Amino acid sequence: MQDAPARADLVFRGATLIDGSGADRVAGDLAVSGDRIVAIGDLGRTAATDEIDASGLVLCPGFIDAHTHDDRALVETPDMSAKISQGVTSVVAGNCGISLAPLTLDSWPPDPLHLLGDQTYYRFDTFGGFVEHFDAAPSAVNAGLLVGHTTLRHRHMAGRLDRPANDAELARMETDVGAAMADGAIGLSTGLDYAEAVEAPTEEVTVLAQAAGRHGGLYASHTRDYFDDVEGAIDEAIGIARDARLPLVLSHHQVSGAANFGRSKRTLALIDDAMTRQEIGLDVYPYNASSKTLDPQRCQPGVRVLITWSDSHPAMAGREIADIAAEWGCPPIEAATRLVPAGAVYFQLDEADVQRILAYPRTMIGSDGLPYDAFPHPRLWGTFPRVLGHYARDLNLFTLEEAVHRMTGLPAATFGFADRGLLRVGGHADLVLFDPDTIRDRATYTDPKQPADGIHSVFVNGEAVWQAGRETGARPGRVLQRTS
Repeated sequence: MQDAPARADLVFRGATLIDGSGADRVAGDLAVSGDRIVAIGDLGRTAATDEIDASGLVLCPGFIDAHTHDDRALVETPDMSAKISQGVTSVVAGNCGISLAPLTLDSWPPDPLHLLGDQTYYRFDTFGGFVEHFDAAPSAVNAGLLVGHTTLRHRHMAGRLDRPANDAELARMETDVGAAMADGAIGLSTGLDYAEAVEAPTEEVTVLAQAAGRHGGLYASHTRDYFDDVEGAIDEAIGIARDARLPLVLSHHQVSGAANFGRSKRTLALIDDAMTRQEIGLDVYPYNASSKTLDPQRCQPGVRVLITWSDSHPAMAGREIADIAAEWGCPPIEAATRLVPAGAVYFQLDEADVQRILAYPRTMIGSDGLPYDAFPHPRLWGTFPRVLGHYARDLNLFTLEEAVHRMTGLPAATFGFADRGLLRVGGHADLVLFDPDTIRDRATYTDPKQPADGIHSVFVNGEAVWQAGRETGARPGRVLQRTS
């Protein structure tokens, strides 16, 4: 152990320390001064301005949400209650091809851009403008920012997007990716099964991924298919990253539809084999239901679909499509067609697949929640406590140390967030103190906006952002750069 300092700003006394590496827990103290961890061990001789008795509690690195749609929340509701209440101190935003910047709009955004809000939120003509806004008025959490492929298609492709970009449009998008990377983006994201991007060929995405790679970025892929051609979609993403020579992150990995239950055995084997040749990560949310915009064709009889919002019928939020169809006296597909544009939760995943993907050693945890859904998926508020409580403690799917690693050290290394994700002297003081016996998610499908139990306090860059069950009002978040 290093020499204990005579004084620190804050000392946690008698904590159970889980350092984020996957190593076994140890008992000890931890000291913070400014925004950094300055000592770990027996710090009985270190005086502190503030002390926290951490007896019986786990102290670990702050959780990194590997997959979010928090772009708007970071600048519009910067308290970030849904995240800090569950121990999240950093988020990766701009996923699934959807980023607020660089794009300005003067009319209602099409699917899926409207997942981030109406046209008034698309007001950043450059990626750097978004970063500057965040720097001037930070949120409670840190943010790593991706630039979205679909956002760029809307910025540069005149008229309909149900076609490949032409050479001139692609060149302008390529220039914008380079500019975004120079302004602080960590990589490129795609959402290739959304209507506005589904006609983008592999070659179009590869060119943009190469632009990100030239600046040390990565490629985060919401792949082209999660149903019958899920393996072909994974192969495409792997090939894009290989040809562009940059790391790949497979977004919210899943196998959807009853016909594909059990198929995660094959997809994980495919990913495992590719990892021997190139750098690949993946994230997952710990629920057996997915969420995205409402697709009427998925609303077949017998398929459970929960409506989260609807522009045409907002009162239907929180109701199931079967009940709405029965009330309206029409088939579920017709009812869904009346509701669009809308959002939905689809109960189409197998719990055995969810657990198999969660248990895979390289899987990170991502919430994929939508902060402005009228009736959001419970993953927005419950993802991280659910992994720690339900899957680690109650089901023993993995150890608590391993669960913490998936949320801290692993994503920090994957995304290249230097000096975060581990309890190390000199590291940034992003910290979570929680009760391992009581931590649990409280958010449900019928009551989704519920903070978790068991989170004692949360610190971002050395400042408390969550204590005693409420926000402190501090907003010390920073834009995170990628160290490749």
